[in-house]
Amino acid sequence: MQRAVFASEDFVAAARDLARTGGPGAITVAAVSGRMKAPTGSFYHRFPSRDALAGEVWLSLVLAFQVGFRAAADRGDWLGAALHVPAWSRANPGDARLLLGHRREDFLQGAEWPPAFQERVRAQAAAVEERFARFARDVLGGTDPDRLRRAQYVLADAPTAAVRPHLANGEAPPPVVDDLVRETFLAVARR
Repeated sequence: MQRAVFASEDFVAAARDLARTGGPGAITVAAVSGRMKAPTGSFYHRFPSRDALAGEVWLSLVLAFQVGFRAAADRGDWLGAALHVPAWSRANPGDARLLLGHRREDFLQGAEWPPAFQERVRAQAAAVEERFARFARDVLGGTDPDRLRRAQYVLADAPTAAVRPHLANGEAPPPVVDDLVRETFLAVARR
C-alpha cells in the first residue's frame, strides 16, 4: 500500500518542531501546513482542529518520555526511574524544554480535546499512577495518600524541578542535578 503524501505523523512532527522553538502557541493550522507545504485541507482531513493536533504533540512527548521511566520502574529500578528525568532531558533537550517547560493546558486554546483523545490521556496517566502506587507500596510501605504523594514527589516532581531551570536557560542539566535527585530519592526512600 502506498503511503499518503501527508501522513498524520508528519503533521505531528512539523507541529512539534514549531513548538520546540515557539512554544505550544506556535502550533497553528497555517504554520504547520506552511511548514509542510501542504494544503490546509490535508490538515483537516487528518485532524478536526488545531487543538487535536496540539494534543497529539503533547501526548507524543509524554509517551516518548515515559518509555525509559516505565522501563526502569518495571525493573524495580526506582532510582533509575527518578534519574530518567535528567537523563532524558540531556538526550532530548528540545523535547524536554517543550514538555517540562509547559503545562498540558498550554497546548489547548480554549477547546476540549476529543473524548477518544481524553481516554488515551487517562490511560497513560493511569499507567504512571500505577507505578507510583507500586513504589509507595514496595518502598514506602503502603498506598495511603501521604505515601502516594511522596512517591509522585520523589519519582517525578523533584527530578522535574531540578532540571527545569537548566532547560529554561537552554543548557543541559549538569551532573549535580543527578546528585540532587539521588539525594532526594534516598532521603525519601529511607523513611
